[in-house]
Amino acid sequence: MTNPADSSPPSAQPIDPQVLELARQVFDLARQGDAAMLAAVIEKGVPPNLRNDNGDSLLMLASYHGHLDAVRTLLERGADPDLRNNNGQTPIAGAAFKGFDAVVETLLAHGADVEGTSPDGRTALMVAAIFNRTTIMDLLIAHGANRDARDAAGTSAQDAAGRMGAADAQEKLRNV
Repeated sequence: MTNPADSSPPSAQPIDPQVLELARQVFDLARQGDAAMLAAVIEKGVPPNLRNDNGDSLLMLASYHGHLDAVRTLLERGADPDLRNNNGQTPIAGAAFKGFDAVVETLLAHGADVEGTSPDGRTALMVAAIFNRTTIMDLLIAHGANRDARDAAGTSAQDAAGRMGAADAQEKLRNV
């Protein structure tokens, strides 16, 4: 018999395999960029900030895979542009890493934190600089990214670009 004063949650119950399969399908919609189906399932009650076991939100998956329409659809339906995964990564950092400038621009337009700092202090600008993604660097800088920020190891975007041989990024940071 349980104590009514005990407010601890009930023990974990196994999840119905059909529910797990449905969740997998919803995450696949985000990975594949199916904006229309994402809109439909959210309208039916799927939370726009649904996360998988890695903490990746639907928005993180759509951003990382460069699906602009899906990103826009999720943001318009309440997805949090700064929701971090279990590694502390944000959708803007994922899009910067992959080089999806239109996704970065859309995230910024919907209030994403321009720095997108990970637990190690790496900003979205640092990520873009490492991979020589100058168009994304321009977007981030135009939205107020701190080009002088340093990560936990004391590395700036300029330092990171130099280590990776990202000459265009280095030049851009010198001239900002």
